[in-house]
Amino acid sequence: MLKDFAIRKGVNLGGWMSQCDYSRERLDGFITRKDLEQIASWGVDHVRLPVDYNVLETEDGKLCESGFDRVSRAVEDSREMGLKLVLDLHKTAGFSFDQGEAEEGFFGSAVLQERFYRIWENFARRFGSMEKDVAFELLNEVTSQDYIASWNRIAAECIRRIRMHAKDTLILVGSYHNNAPHAVPELDPPADSRVVYNCHCYDPLKFTHQGAPWVQGMDTSFRMPFEEAGVTEAYFENVFGPALACARERGTGLYCGEYGVIDRASPEDTVRWYRCIHAVFEKYGMARCAWSYKQMDFGLSDSRLDGVREELIRYL
Repeated sequence: MLKDFAIRKGVNLGGWMSQCDYSRERLDGFITRKDLEQIASWGVDHVRLPVDYNVLETEDGKLCESGFDRVSRAVEDSREMGLKLVLDLHKTAGFSFDQGEAEEGFFGSAVLQERFYRIWENFARRFGSMEKDVAFELLNEVTSQDYIASWNRIAAECIRRIRMHAKDTLILVGSYHNNAPHAVPELDPPADSRVVYNCHCYDPLKFTHQGAPWVQGMDTSFRMPFEEAGVTEAYFENVFGPALACARERGTGLYCGEYGVIDRASPEDTVRWYRCIHAVFEKYGMARCAWSYKQMDFGLSDSRLDGVREELIRYL
């Protein structure tokens, strides 16, 4: 499980090979070895790399070797910095957590599902012998509860195919409502001892996403001070409770692949939120990965956090 993969805390590399314009300039320069060196200096042990299918496939659906080569270089650069890597397929043909991407049909299309399996089979061939350094996260943030039956079936088939090439690689599987902890119990039991449950936590959303223009119904001028958010250690124990109990009952682990606070919150309030969630991570031995290293409205390296970063990174 997670203790065998030996990760505790990490940082996401959001916006590099995902949620971007896929230009060569972006793919070559958004995250560099210097950035990975900076991340390693913060005392974390891994990074999570979101990758969209657009990087891995051509417009007509054929595999793009140059895209897989980019991921391979990211893996090698991370290893050289002493960082393990969680490889996350952030968007697949026919599905994205972001409605603005207009990706549809994945959960009902055998053709689109085959493209998904093919990507993971290729990842498994490339990285299947690197089980001590690379973990696989099948798909980012399944949205609707209506998809859970299909998703359980798709995940099981994908794991079966991965295991043909990557017997011991750690595989992370999240549930609906964007990897909500409360939805973890509706996942099928782990397919084997190297499958771990995954969740994300941006609770309470009105605090972590205050003023976010992409949140439906959110006033972009809305602000919520930490004191009004109701955030305590007990609050996060309740948030993670169902997922932790389910993982324990089924003999697996729980990983929090994303958590963080939008840049509309004050730096001081950001630290307060991180301090609370960190205490619960530590209490229950949960591995986790903060969103996100740079920009993306949550950037931990952005200049606005210069005055609090030394304290903040203690709570990653």
